[in-house]
Amino acid sequence: MQESLSLPLDPPDAPPHLASKAALGAPLAERLRPKTLDEVVGQDHLLGAGQPLRVAFESGQPHSMILWGPPGVGKTTLARLMAQAFDAQFLSISAVLGGVKDIREAVDKALLAQRNGLRTIVFVDEVHRFNKAQQDAFLPHVESGLFTFIGATTENPSFEVNAALLSRATVHVLRSMDDEAMAQLLARGQEALQGAALTPEAATRLIAYADGDARRLLNTYETLTGMLKGRPLIDEAALEKSLGEQLRRYDKGGDQFYDTISALHKSVRGSDPDAALYWFVRMVDGGVDPRYITRRLIRMASEDIGLADPRALRMALDAADTYERLGTPEGELTLAQCVIYLAMAPKSNAAYKAYKAVRAWVKQDTTRPVPLHLRNAPTKLMKNLGFGQDYRYAHDEPDAVAAGENYFPDGMVPQAFYQPVPRGLEIKIGERLTQLRELAGKPGQVKAK
Repeated sequence: MQESLSLPLDPPDAPPHLASKAALGAPLAERLRPKTLDEVVGQDHLLGAGQPLRVAFESGQPHSMILWGPPGVGKTTLARLMAQAFDAQFLSISAVLGGVKDIREAVDKALLAQRNGLRTIVFVDEVHRFNKAQQDAFLPHVESGLFTFIGATTENPSFEVNAALLSRATVHVLRSMDDEAMAQLLARGQEALQGAALTPEAATRLIAYADGDARRLLNTYETLTGMLKGRPLIDEAALEKSLGEQLRRYDKGGDQFYDTISALHKSVRGSDPDAALYWFVRMVDGGVDPRYITRRLIRMASEDIGLADPRALRMALDAADTYERLGTPEGELTLAQCVIYLAMAPKSNAAYKAYKAVRAWVKQDTTRPVPLHLRNAPTKLMKNLGFGQDYRYAHDEPDAVAAGENYFPDGMVPQAFYQPVPRGLEIKIGERLTQLRELAGKPGQVKAK
């Protein structure tokens, strides 16, 4: 188990974000770890004025929490700053290396601190790596108030943290650092090292490579300055030459990244499972976060398959959930199965086109009132005003269809926005829709342009 270290403070005239001399042997990211809450870059949705974590820091009363977010976004830093803000003993346990023995030692130290009138914060990094019994070991001490529990995880706590422990902690979701925050950090790193500047193109490429991970950005920049010592300016060519294949294989900000995504999407849309699987593996092999791919698969299921095979959306959602449970590399097989299924499924963008057509219609149209017969009438006054009057309850009509009833606003020509395609389930949907539109029997009903 690791305890926090009491390091000498920086000289009064040193910029607050620069490294202390005591930590010069540590990687740049560690040396630039924020020492006050105001030095933290990013996470404004949690740390901005009036936001949850800012309020927690200012409340004077710490609470148990789970910090959920990708690597390098400040989970450990926030836990340390929380201990500092409340003048609490900070005990850190790595769930990768630790076990119940480390938890017992933390309890003993917390009891000692409590007898001396001190608070304790127990920070568990990668808490999802602890099994149920290990997580349960924290419960009585969290409930008794012996210490404040802070867990950090890169995995969805809904699946990876016990419900009992989760119910006693507030979940705060940290986001990947955006490009603006990463540029600020890169500037701090350059100042701290008095290192080479980067051309705008090289800086953009390096930030894209770091993919929102502050630790990766700073430590990579430190490596670059060591490799290119004496060079006053690092351009994109020097950057690529130094990082080599690693940079080329994971080029989030470059055209290759977006071209590969496009190739995967178009291969699925074009019903080519072999090509779709190839581009999927290229993305995974290139370092793309599989969660990003799952979001794209869900979009494909809605946009390109739609009601031709409604199971496709369920398949994509199940694949996303399965990946969260299994992680890499086991969960990638499920995503591959989903890619194949989506590629083989019948295709329809009819729902997508109908949605866009309605949006365009509503945008250019006036705000039409809801017809009186379609309005709800929960009070006597509303009934007296005619709300709900003459409404035909479909279940009381033949075949549960109120033939000829108008559900559009008064004065609006009924539209046929949705046009099913003759593929998959939409063949049956189209047949049913034709029957319904014939029953409606409205000569003014036209196909939306």
